[in-house]
Amino acid sequence: MKKYYERYKHAIPLLIYAVIYCTWFAYLEKKVVHPETIIHMKVDDVIPFCEIFVIPYFLWFAYVSVAVAYCFFKNKQEYFKTCVFLFTGMTLFLIISTLWPNGHHLRPYVMPRNNIFTALISHLYNVDTPTNLWPSIHVYNSIGAHLAVVHTPSLARNKKIRTGSFILCTSIILSTVFIKQHSMFDVLTAFMLSGTMYVVVYQADIVGACQARRPGIKRRRTV
Repeated sequence: MKKYYERYKHAIPLLIYAVIYCTWFAYLEKKVVHPETIIHMKVDDVIPFCEIFVIPYFLWFAYVSVAVAYCFFKNKQEYFKTCVFLFTGMTLFLIISTLWPNGHHLRPYVMPRNNIFTALISHLYNVDTPTNLWPSIHVYNSIGAHLAVVHTPSLARNKKIRTGSFILCTSIILSTVFIKQHSMFDVLTAFMLSGTMYVVVYQADIVGACQARRPGIKRRRTV
């Protein structure tokens, strides 16, 4: 048991944060019913509704989970970087949603077509309210997952995985506006936050710096 604990104890921060995030987000979903801040940009009105993008929207859950899980088992250094990147953005999202409850009025009142994709979107609309949107966590975490892929040597060396990750990341980002889950404002602010955190986590390498300061620990290059 002790052997497994030592091997996988780096899962503890992830598990603790998952409980905190889910509890906080569930509270906001119940509290924010009629938000005072309505998010809208003119470009939102010219973006068409395209239901097929519900596929990459739902693939987001697997995409982010697999990226984190791979780093967890294969590259602890990149795992910590990914967690810092994701946790920081998600926490800022929760703070913004708490202090400035927000929402949008972009969803169609009636589905323009009747097919399996619009049925999935209708189900999504029923379980996910059009509130707590800024910045888009779908966009932010997709960027974080792709950064994890391109900064993990064993994944980055595989051109098919790297290209596939980029295509999936891009598709998920587009899906947020094409199925009217987010305003372009949510997307743009997610990119701005991602750019800032990229500099902090990957350029400044705060994770590596913190680990290097721990006594008796030498950083090892992961192949």
